[in-house]
Amino acid sequence: MKEILSGNEAIARGAYEAGIEIAAGYPGTPSSEIIKTIALKYGNDIYTEWSTNEKVAMDAGAGAAYSGRRTLVTTKQVGMNVLSDSLMYAVYTGMEAGLVVVTADDPGMFSSQNEQDNRWYARLAKIPLLEPADSQEAKDYVILGVELSEKFDTPILIRTVMRTSHSKSVVTLGARTKGRAEIGPFKRDPAKYNCTASNARKMHPRVEQRIKDIAVFADTLPINRIEWRDRSLGFITGGVLYHYLLDVFPEASILKLGMTYPLPEKLIREFAAGIEQLIVLEELDPVLEEQIKAMGIAVRGKDIFPPCFELLPDEIRRYTREAGLLKQAPESDTSPSSKQEQPKEMPQLPTRSPVFCAGCPHRSTFYLLKKMKLPVAGDIGCYNLGTLPPFEAQHTMGAMGASVGVLHGMSLAGLPENRVCTIGDSTFFHSGMAPLVNMVHNGSRGVVILMDNSVTAMTGHQDHPGVDWAVTEQRPAKKVDLEAVVRAMGVEKVKVVDAFKIKEVEAGLKECLDFDGPSVLITRGECIFVSRNPQPPYHVDLEKCIACHMCFRVGCPAIGQSAEKYPKNNKFKSHIDPTLCIGCDVCRQVCPTGAITPPGTPKGKE
Repeated sequence: MKEILSGNEAIARGAYEAGIEIAAGYPGTPSSEIIKTIALKYGNDIYTEWSTNEKVAMDAGAGAAYSGRRTLVTTKQVGMNVLSDSLMYAVYTGMEAGLVVVTADDPGMFSSQNEQDNRWYARLAKIPLLEPADSQEAKDYVILGVELSEKFDTPILIRTVMRTSHSKSVVTLGARTKGRAEIGPFKRDPAKYNCTASNARKMHPRVEQRIKDIAVFADTLPINRIEWRDRSLGFITGGVLYHYLLDVFPEASILKLGMTYPLPEKLIREFAAGIEQLIVLEELDPVLEEQIKAMGIAVRGKDIFPPCFELLPDEIRRYTREAGLLKQAPESDTSPSSKQEQPKEMPQLPTRSPVFCAGCPHRSTFYLLKKMKLPVAGDIGCYNLGTLPPFEAQHTMGAMGASVGVLHGMSLAGLPENRVCTIGDSTFFHSGMAPLVNMVHNGSRGVVILMDNSVTAMTGHQDHPGVDWAVTEQRPAKKVDLEAVVRAMGVEKVKVVDAFKIKEVEAGLKECLDFDGPSVLITRGECIFVSRNPQPPYHVDLEKCIACHMCFRVGCPAIGQSAEKYPKNNKFKSHIDPTLCIGCDVCRQVCPTGAITPPGTPKGKE
């Protein structure tokens, strides 16, 4: 049986076929669909959860694998930084059942604050790294990963990139492998699983020997293979770049690596010996190139290709042409007919800045922050859009939970002005609690604006501990009270306000700013995509509208210009698109003339 699956869907299918029984992760593009697909399609066989953060997912994965359950942990590339502490001890201890970690990297930074190359983590941890090139391999490599994990008693890292995560291709499906029918008592083996210094000293030599054994095994793996063609030029590559390479250099010889750490040295030497000029094609860092050069093999790589961004086929053509390899990198169409009539270059389309969705509960807060001209430390989530026009009211953004720590640093620096930070409910549970406790303990001063929209919104509306449902609403879950948690941490000034009521938010913010110590303002309003109570659309009374464009300042995509102008300033009056408006009421609150009204309001009245 065959299906067309994205790489993420194929990984989920691979987890099913491999006999995975536990899957955990934290949502982050480009990895989010893995857990979602497992929950929706294979939830009867695999327990799934969105963990509080990636380290929690990794610890849970280790505990499940220690107990004999095959386990999958998912993350995007920056989440590897969070879970790495726990991954490292699992490398030393090993486990009773297969443990596979999937990192979805983001060359080109389509949805990330950096484009770090997580292949380094495999070298750092000394664990095998598999890189699928398409959806079929994405599925197959999860199965292989479980087999290798159990064969060598080690976690396995699978690295995808955005293109493999989201591109779709045909996948041949297989049957599910059964895990253990019953789990016995937890294995009491402190010498193996208690990673104290005395035990770890004995574990480390085993880790070093294990990776040497796997390197020898890598030479026998069918996923590492030589494709002999024209021997004047040969490429070593892996992942989705393999398919790009076939498009650009269909006649070149290729050593395709499915396992990119440890490298199959014998196979590489065989390939290099049969090639006149050897080139490594890899996105981002020279991870393969440096290792191959360390073998004493002459190879080119980053002198041709840059260490930044994606290497799509057009870029591969351009860089190899600039490097003098033009004859091996022809234009995509060199037929005589193509030379007679060249296609016209498409005009550059105008860019459009992303904005908060119509009815977003964060809009009122950033409207006020811009008005009050406060320094704002920001965090990762939808609210980072407050950095962009029309608000331009958020001034830093670094990593999950960093805003609270940055706010503390602002306090330590003795800034002469009041300062605030913004953080979402999911991000607060992920990594915002520890820095808030630090602020309380060290007597810091500043306002933490905790923007509670009842969902992990930016990554696709997943659950977190602050909501009463889990994994795409498949099961109920215990809701953790944000206000109670904050008060339990010792925060003395806590205000909870309705995010859709501007005056209430403003009064609460001013009250918190006046407090001499750490304070928390919880702005509460559901994301429109989980809201149970959308309202009918509002409209503009053109007789009252004076084209002051105050409503434009809330940055709502439902608000635009009408065809009618106001004669005193010759500006177009406002218009509300009824297909976008959900009646959040924020625009009505900023309109100075009462021109914006809810449905059913008689003409000329509010």
